[in-house]
Amino acid sequence: MARSSGPERWSPGLPQLSSFSGPMQAVGGLFAMSADAVRFVFRRPFQWREFLEQCWFIARVALAPTLLVAIPFTVLVSFTLNILLRELGAADLSGAGAAFGAVTQIGPLVTVLIVAGAGSTAICADLGSRTIREEIEAMEVLGINPVQRLVTPRMLAAGLVALLLNSFVVVIGILGGYSFSVFIQDVNPGAFAAGITLLTGVPEVIISCVKALLFGLIAGLVACYRGLSITGGGAKAVGNAVNETVVYAFMALFVINVLVTAIGIRMTTG
Repeated sequence: MARSSGPERWSPGLPQLSSFSGPMQAVGGLFAMSADAVRFVFRRPFQWREFLEQCWFIARVALAPTLLVAIPFTVLVSFTLNILLRELGAADLSGAGAAFGAVTQIGPLVTVLIVAGAGSTAICADLGSRTIREEIEAMEVLGINPVQRLVTPRMLAAGLVALLLNSFVVVIGILGGYSFSVFIQDVNPGAFAAGITLLTGVPEVIISCVKALLFGLIAGLVACYRGLSITGGGAKAVGNAVNETVVYAFMALFVINVLVTAIGIRMTTG
């Protein structure tokens, strides 16, 4: 039986706050679109050009905010941790704390902030503008599935860029922690380097990468859904959708962060 394509199958419009069914329909529409987007990953033709363009687009809007957010986070964590270790007489363990904090917390947390605050909003604004200009309807008239053409490449691009951003933030976190600890708080550089692998190993790195990948995929899907589900209102509706994308993405990503962290701790300790 033929299935209709395009946003009309899964786009219920803006949820009504006065009705319980509205938010549930929105969640159901998001899951339906996500299932379609994942299904089109394994179906030809894959939109390689769109994927590469979106990777560059998301990386361009997220790189500068990543630097501006990662460095203060690194300094704050290293400063607080080193003060605590000095009080305990274990300043030589600052490398272990800096690496563990950068890999398990700073990297994924900064990735959440940047992907949800910069990357997903840019995606939502782009697709929302196309929606109000009726470009999505024009694509459907031409027989082009918007999910395959627009959503799947953006979902994968957001996941890849989030994974790379997480690795970038981890490197910044360790190097920043080293510089701050050694040159400002007089920690022994050899002891710092020796303690990096004391608490942080391959399992922690894998969990951090899985977090970042899931963050990117989910943020991309939320942004695409809100951008394509705009029903009217012009530029004001696009602005509202962008604001809602930030809130929804933060909520989803922090829930995923807690779940993946709990599962990772259970796996590494069990």
